[in-house]
Amino acid sequence: MRPEVRWTNLTPKAIGDRLRERGLRVSVRVVRQLLSKHHYVRRKARKSQTMGQHRDRNAQFQNIARLKQEYLDSPNPILSIDTKKKELLGNFYRDGCLYTQQIVSTFDHDFPSAADGKIIPHGIYDLKQNAAYLNVGLSHDTGEFACDSISQWWCAVGRELYPNATSILLLCDGGGSNSATQYLFKEDLQKLAERLGIEIRVAHYPPYCSKYNPIEHRVFPHVTRACQGLIFTTLAVPVAAMAKAQTRTGLRVLVNVIDKVYQTGRKVAEGFKESMRIVFDTVLPKWNYTAVPNA
Repeated sequence: MRPEVRWTNLTPKAIGDRLRERGLRVSVRVVRQLLSKHHYVRRKARKSQTMGQHRDRNAQFQNIARLKQEYLDSPNPILSIDTKKKELLGNFYRDGCLYTQQIVSTFDHDFPSAADGKIIPHGIYDLKQNAAYLNVGLSHDTGEFACDSISQWWCAVGRELYPNATSILLLCDGGGSNSATQYLFKEDLQKLAERLGIEIRVAHYPPYCSKYNPIEHRVFPHVTRACQGLIFTTLAVPVAAMAKAQTRTGLRVLVNVIDKVYQTGRKVAEGFKESMRIVFDTVLPKWNYTAVPNA
């Protein structure tokens, strides 16, 4: 065994065949024992190396930690939000295994044109309650959809859980439907604050840091596991499966469907930038701001 060799994609049988070619006859069992002895274990690659680091990364994490503590000490909610991977509805293959009495046959190609539709799960994780709320969209992942998802959470459970709330803290990444650079999301956020009559504070995670968003590791992996191997032939299948996601620490997931059709290619309303009630923080205003409703 050469010490510089760190991995191999050969199977134990292939390794045994290579050794046999060199005059050393060993069984597959012995090869497995030797691999274990030299600490060779089957592993998947891990996505752990960041592709970049923004110069304000640490400052924003310190700011988020300060905001979280401030809201933890108040009657206001802390919500981590993000959109999960889109899924096609239809007889399409999905990773995972199930106990079945016969082979489950699916299409051999995943062409969107053959789908009966698609689902776009938008997740909301309540850090104080350790509870998740998934709104399954059927149209497009837009800023308006994200804001409607938050509105749905507030009307369904939020205002009952936080009757004395005066503000909502949103933790989210900086791209997608809740982009930190697009004024369209800020316009939809302003409308949401007006609709709910409550201040909405936003703190974006820095670039390359979306994996630190709490919903990414506290909710989405458990939802994925609950849906493994299931074929989403109808909308009812993923909705029922997602609602079963839970953990031993008490996580529970509520699921709702939003069947509204959202328009893509929208532009910011004329004059919004001049009249908007978005208050930017003095510290890193590009990632931290507040939508204030009218008095």
